[in-house]
Amino acid sequence: MEEGQHSVLADISREMVRVYKDQFGRGPTKARTQWAGSDVLITVLEDTLTPVERRLVTMGEHQRVRDMRMFFQYASRPHFVEPVERLTGRKVRSFLSAIDTETDGVAMETFILESTSD
Repeated sequence: MEEGQHSVLADISREMVRVYKDQFGRGPTKARTQWAGSDVLITVLEDTLTPVERRLVTMGEHQRVRDMRMFFQYASRPHFVEPVERLTGRKVRSFLSAIDTETDGVAMETFILESTSD
């Protein structure tokens, strides 16, 4: 991988941590971004649950936490998409978000970019 590509991926990871901190009040402890083909970027974030989300999980409210997080992440879509578009120079065609509450909030942010071959 070229140095510039590595730097963009690291920058996207840092931006996703910042977005989490700004939007949810707490940033994840680990983040890594990788290409999954030429038009798909995936950021995996670990330890993303807020204190209240952790309490809900201990009460067995996994689905409620997933539903709330999904609602908040899609309400914050522009905050997730803007740094990816700025750093890659490409338009995000689709943004998908997922969280696994069984593993203390491992989350995945997926960005499908406009193809460069169009």
